[in-house]
Amino acid sequence: MPNSSSSRSRVAAAVDAVVLSALDDLRRLVAIPSIWADPAHAVDTEASAAAVVELARALGPESVQILRAEGGAPAVVAHWPAPEGQPTVLLYAHHDVQPTGGDENWTSPPFEATERNGRLYGRGAADDKAGVMTHLAVLRAYEGRPPVGVTLFVEGEEESGSPTLPALLREHHELLAADVIVIADAANPAVDVPALTTSLRGLVDIVIEVSMLERPVHSGVFGGPVGDALTALCHSLASLHDAKGEVAVAGLQQNSSDAPDMAEDTFRSDVGMLDGVELLGTGTIPERVWHKPAIAVLGIDAPTVAQASNVLLPRARAMVSMRLAPGEDAVAGREKLAEHLRAHVPWGAHVEITPGGGVAEPFRIDARGGAYDAARRAFSEAFGNAAVETGIGGSIPFIAEFARTFPGAAVLVTGVGDPASRWHGIDESLDLKMFATGAKAEAFLLEELRR
Repeated sequence: MPNSSSSRSRVAAAVDAVVLSALDDLRRLVAIPSIWADPAHAVDTEASAAAVVELARALGPESVQILRAEGGAPAVVAHWPAPEGQPTVLLYAHHDVQPTGGDENWTSPPFEATERNGRLYGRGAADDKAGVMTHLAVLRAYEGRPPVGVTLFVEGEEESGSPTLPALLREHHELLAADVIVIADAANPAVDVPALTTSLRGLVDIVIEVSMLERPVHSGVFGGPVGDALTALCHSLASLHDAKGEVAVAGLQQNSSDAPDMAEDTFRSDVGMLDGVELLGTGTIPERVWHKPAIAVLGIDAPTVAQASNVLLPRARAMVSMRLAPGEDAVAGREKLAEHLRAHVPWGAHVEITPGGGVAEPFRIDARGGAYDAARRAFSEAFGNAAVETGIGGSIPFIAEFARTFPGAAVLVTGVGDPASRWHGIDESLDLKMFATGAKAEAFLLEELRR
């Protein structure tokens, strides 16, 4: 629906008026270590959900409650009914966060939100408590009376792979049904360039265990004709990439992209690559990050260097993680990885491969239609730059689950971070100006969706 410049100005001013209070509440949420994946922080995750309930309740929803599937984390759902004839928009974010990776490695304490050089540092400052507060800031700007129906859905276990989300969506299907779903859990390519994420890679993990001996034996007495399991395992793992760093597993989906290439120097700086370390693979950086598979060894069970002794190890195992290009079947891709590893274990060593966790299907969004056009207009106007379509190299399993559960809804994946946000890493942060602009863009989107 067209909106007058005066209406836009009023909405923009209303958002500007609430941004500081929203950031204060973001700081309070960051202070809660809601690491649902760590049982020691289960109580903190409950406290985080309660804090979101309190913030939502202050905006006068028709209902607000904490929901959970059996064994699941607390999710907050609040509802503002649609005015007559208007659509309903589901605003999604999550309040659980990743572990810190070692508090001592942070420049400032991870659960004390700290402002430096226009950025707010803290675990969850971007991923995804910024998403929570973006939604709440928009509702606050509208004084709890948005122009369309709104269902706020703040999940509590996204960082654990959303294992009970399918059950939650089934059990509360009617409550969560919407015409448009806005998922504020992605990133923009720059602080002044808004993005709609339209492709995501999938994820599978496997555990490979290699065995060669019944027990450890002396490396001097038997070494030579007798090999060790760790070396055999390393041979298999080394086969996963070719000399250029391309994934060497046969038959995996690989896609091209017409997205503009990224400046390599900027990309290397954002990642923190050391001087002289080469980028892996071929093609543009967007192709390599968004549209091709990637494999990493996440961990190896073997003695530490400090604990090593002169014995041949009878067995060793590793966790191998693979990102899958859009279009790949995750289970089939996992089997291709397993077959490759089996085929490259040398010397007749015994090998056992088991799934290492859940399966996240890759996903591609067809960003055509009225809701996507509305989003492009709203975000381009707020940011002053045209909205672009981007991919994510990571995996967000629940997006496919939303699409399956609500096939008639348009799914919009919006950015609350930028390349410097260091999601899941040390010194995670949020650009404060981008937060304010992002809230304005979402408020404009609700205006655009009004019929």
